[in-house]
Amino acid sequence: MIETLDWLIIAASLATSLGIGWWATTQNQGNSESFFLAGRSMPWWLLGVSMVATTFAADTPTLITDWVRTDGVAKNWLWWSFVFSGLLTTYVFAKRWRRSGVMTDVEFYELRYSGVGGRFLRGFRALYLGLLFNVFIIAIVSLAAIKIMAILMGLTPLQTMLIGAGATLLFSVAGGLRSVLFVDFFQFLLAMVGSVAATIYVLNMEQVGGLEGLFAHQTVQEKMSFVPSTQEAWVALFIIPIAIQWWTAYYPGAEPGGGGYIAQRIFAAKDEQHATKASLFFNLAHYALRPWPWILIGLASLVVFPTLESIGEAFPNLAKDKIGHDAAYPAMVAQLPTGLKGVVLASLIAAYVSTLSTQVNLASSYLTKDFWKRFIAPDLSEKGQVIIGRFMTALVLALGSCVALLFTNAAQMFDLVLMIGAGTGLVYLLRWTWWRVNAWSEISATIAAVFSSYLFVGKATLPFADPFGWAESLGPWSYLGTVIFTTVVWFIVTLVTAPESTETLTRFADQTSPPGPGWKRFRTKPVDPDEASVGRDLLKVFFGSGAILAVLLGTGLAIYGNMIPSVILLLVGGVILGALFKSS
Repeated sequence: MIETLDWLIIAASLATSLGIGWWATTQNQGNSESFFLAGRSMPWWLLGVSMVATTFAADTPTLITDWVRTDGVAKNWLWWSFVFSGLLTTYVFAKRWRRSGVMTDVEFYELRYSGVGGRFLRGFRALYLGLLFNVFIIAIVSLAAIKIMAILMGLTPLQTMLIGAGATLLFSVAGGLRSVLFVDFFQFLLAMVGSVAATIYVLNMEQVGGLEGLFAHQTVQEKMSFVPSTQEAWVALFIIPIAIQWWTAYYPGAEPGGGGYIAQRIFAAKDEQHATKASLFFNLAHYALRPWPWILIGLASLVVFPTLESIGEAFPNLAKDKIGHDAAYPAMVAQLPTGLKGVVLASLIAAYVSTLSTQVNLASSYLTKDFWKRFIAPDLSEKGQVIIGRFMTALVLALGSCVALLFTNAAQMFDLVLMIGAGTGLVYLLRWTWWRVNAWSEISATIAAVFSSYLFVGKATLPFADPFGWAESLGPWSYLGTVIFTTVVWFIVTLVTAPESTETLTRFADQTSPPGPGWKRFRTKPVDPDEASVGRDLLKVFFGSGAILAVLLGTGLAIYGNMIPSVILLLVGGVILGALFKSS
């Protein structure tokens, strides 16, 4: 039960967030660049923390708990593998995004492409991301909030949506990105304190018996390994993510080549150096520093709530269609004492509101700048853009809250998002490095990915999909089927359609200095040879990715008690990351 002290802590957290948000509104200058990009004046540390805070949504610990309980720690390679695309964005693309001068990654389309294709793609992606993809992401984090609030506070799904949406609207509608960034900073600190404190308490519960007792439990031992235990799991959880997924899938926060809210933060940076450092800090904190508290609570939940039935029996207020392994995380939070429970619940609410505010602000920027002003009202004033932006914020938030009521668990939604974006990642990388990619390449890739998901996604994820049984027969290789189908479609479309005009390609090459020898013919301005060849940057990607994984695995080995390899990995990783950060 939530006691008076818990309520006070939650109220203080929300009041602080609202106070910070309203203060940030006083710093806005009343124009669209200030509202959507905080005046392009933000430092790396604030942007980096905001990126991390946004990826720490209410669904993050619940999703990881689900994975740990079902397939073990090794299943986290599904998202750990994205560290490679993250570092590629950091060292190859962040500075190019920043110098592009655009306000959104959708506006980028009319810098890279021209004519009817460029205009159509900008409008299409604005609606696709603003009214479909971002709404879907809002639904994912809202579903987690529904379960958390049902277990810990006895709220109905509708009550949770109204409270969460209301708190988000109070500062994100008025303050724009500046409010989001500063509130993110506070909420991230609160979230990390709550996560670590909850882990320490859970491990010391009598049922768990500390790390020694936890790791002595037979069920836990079966889930602890960093690597998969069966051949099929090796394919699905390690080989495909490491070899294919990270450069082929479009996933929020890990888009190949950058995009979404990561690009939005990069646009808001003071300069290219701050953009690069922000991205490096984000990847370090996101992959290496945060996962272990959630993993440990997930393992401990196997001891306290070994079955789904045990969760349902303990929390009868939770609707039967919402009972899944992801519900084990809030079930464990419910075991915390008064006061600490309030801190953790406040941190989860903060994480929820933080992610909601980012997604609605991003979707609002797409719908306002890239659709409404671009195609509906070209003469819209700066004040008018802010008004429309606030309206779009409320609209997207309402749509996402409604969609959240249709799904059952976080893992189901993660798989669907991954499949919808499967195969598009390569075209997002090549648009920077291969001049021949055109607007129709991206249009066909997006459409083909959605259609191929219908063909290859399993019925467990989407009941009406897999009409020919291909997903069932291919098993873990069904993801590869989606990638191949999508890639073949967009590659053929690229070859049978005309390239972009020389004028457009020259403008893009001169403004962003894209990597790769193919752009040399279009450059009219001198460029640093190292930047054109991108060899040094790729070395930084290689060593940076390895260093972050070394810190991640070294921390895990230390927790498991394997100190010698742990110390080696942490030292090597720390030295490399220190050198990279200094040189960024």
